[in-house]
Amino acid sequence: MIPFPADGRLAPVSIGLVALILTAATTRADGPKDNLPDQVRPIPPKGVPIPDADRKELQAGLAEFRKLLAELPTALKGKPDLLALLPDVEIYEKAVRYAVDYEEFFNPKEIPVAKQLLAQGMKRAAELKAGQPSWTTATGLVVRGYRSKIDGSVQPYGLVIPSSYSPTSPHRFRLDFWWHGRGETLSEVNFIQQRQTNPGQFTPRDTLVVHPYGRYCNANKFAGEIDTLECLEHVRSQYPIDENRITARGFSMGGAACWQFAVHYPTLWAAAAPGAGFSETPEFLKVFQKEEVKPQWWEERLWKMYNASDSAVNLFNLPTVAYSGENDPQKQAAEVMARELAKVGLELTHIIGPQTGHTYEKAAKAEIDRRIDAIVARGRNPVPERIKFATYTLRYNQCAWLKIEGLKQHWTPGYVEGEYDDGRFTLKTSGITALSIDLPPGAAEIEAIPSVSIDGQLVWTGVRKTDRSVHAKFRRGDDGRWQHVPTLEVNALVKRPGLQGPIDDAFLDRFIMVKPSGPPLNDAVGKWTAAEMDHAIRHWRSQFRGDAIVKADTAITEEDIASSHLILWGDPKSNAILAKIAGSLPLNWTSAGVTLGNQTYPAEQHVPVLIFPNPLNPTKYVVVNSGFTFREYDYLNNARQVPKLPDYAIIDITTPVNSRWPGKIVRAGFFGEKWEWLPNDGK
Repeated sequence: MIPFPADGRLAPVSIGLVALILTAATTRADGPKDNLPDQVRPIPPKGVPIPDADRKELQAGLAEFRKLLAELPTALKGKPDLLALLPDVEIYEKAVRYAVDYEEFFNPKEIPVAKQLLAQGMKRAAELKAGQPSWTTATGLVVRGYRSKIDGSVQPYGLVIPSSYSPTSPHRFRLDFWWHGRGETLSEVNFIQQRQTNPGQFTPRDTLVVHPYGRYCNANKFAGEIDTLECLEHVRSQYPIDENRITARGFSMGGAACWQFAVHYPTLWAAAAPGAGFSETPEFLKVFQKEEVKPQWWEERLWKMYNASDSAVNLFNLPTVAYSGENDPQKQAAEVMARELAKVGLELTHIIGPQTGHTYEKAAKAEIDRRIDAIVARGRNPVPERIKFATYTLRYNQCAWLKIEGLKQHWTPGYVEGEYDDGRFTLKTSGITALSIDLPPGAAEIEAIPSVSIDGQLVWTGVRKTDRSVHAKFRRGDDGRWQHVPTLEVNALVKRPGLQGPIDDAFLDRFIMVKPSGPPLNDAVGKWTAAEMDHAIRHWRSQFRGDAIVKADTAITEEDIASSHLILWGDPKSNAILAKIAGSLPLNWTSAGVTLGNQTYPAEQHVPVLIFPNPLNPTKYVVVNSGFTFREYDYLNNARQVPKLPDYAIIDITTPVNSRWPGKIVRAGFFGEKWEWLPNDGK
């Protein structure tokens, strides 16, 4: 047996130096050449030319495929279980269509692969029409698909199904997530081909392994983050999963994803095994990218959305085994996490492959397997006796049986330490104004009368329910004392989970781009909003691999208002929806000027962008004149792909759009916890 010292470092004299090739798509190394905003290379890169004969063959195949797809809803009418499998077929059509329509073949060898995928997709269509979908019971490498709630697009994911799997087996299987590395040429064609031919780095026995596509190359952030959650939901619906044996794993860009999923959803997983990657933005860009980072004040605050280092204490709740190659510059990620964990009394288990670069060392890989397998065999404790949880945004608000429902101020830490003992909960909090406790039926045996004490105050004593559940909600009063309340719903506007901003938050759920149909207040604003809307739609497709839903302002229905965030383009004159709600927004926009708070800006050269609860349906957002806020320069390094604008901004459109900004940001800030304008923009 190979000896492993307590710090997890491999003894170099005891092992061979055999490096394993990463299965994720490779890419060029980031470096100083990608620090020039005026010389940004395209991501995805420009594809190779498609020979005319191949293009005609692919287009003919797509037409035939689409005809088959159009017939399926009628053929499967009254068979909802089979209709639900349509995305498993449609992912093949979408993969080839995107590659053909957007010139996304990056190597001539990908063209025959696309032809094979068309044939596979049509075979699935025929099987589905016949009511005999073979892939749903297959073992080995299987590609599946689901329809995303965000934009209605179909998204692929890969599975490794163990030979021990049987759809009739009562056994519930361990489930491992594996997030892939950076791949600038990882089109849907290439991803599906990989997932049909390569099992990946880790294939534990009797384990389903999920390989999310992550909507391309965004480090599984924003819509890429929701992709993982939707993958999990879909896998749960298709396979018998052991909810207490779900693990988080990834390397390089996938390691970065693993860090952020570990700290943001710490009690979802039984274990986490991040490899390399990055764990925060500012230090990584300085060390790895050699970039001189000069953030605006609001950018620094927004880093906390995805900086795993800022929420390192959350690993108190999650067994974690990190890996780095000894000679890998991306070892920096684990070193930063080790430093931050030490501040809260935790020591990071960090396996280091000796004399190894950006890859897994053979013996280190075996040791990671040994440790993760041992942890997962024990399983996740669904009702931990102690929790520690920090968050800067209500987007991430849950740890085991606790949900944080209100913060004193977003982007400053909300923190809770909690203990559970036989129905009795004892909490210590800071920066939190509302919370709830949820112990579902059967989660734990409860013999005592349930009670909740918060910050030294006995707030609530309940009754012992026969199903052993506990559900209770609490709010801190203006006097600082906690109160048990029947509901946390209030009539007034308040930031709450899923309705807390910033602008980018609107693109984590279903949204509609609302196109203006009237004349603008002035030509300059009209040209800018039209160009930015076009940019947002095109870049949603290229970076998040979906076709944004676009509707005219006059076509928006009550159902749209009820179900979707509305991304309103134009101004109160050109956009009918914006005109209807303008008086309820925290700004005044006329042909003379744009007034926000205590200042007015000339309307002929300034445009506001903002996110706000929709006055027509305050459970959904409206966003005015913005898509996701990071731009072309940020595509070059995944650590840059973070929110660039807060809750609102005023843009001087006389400054040309560039690869970083939609114009000159003359003002930006955050609304308060009641969505009110704050003096000094909430600095």
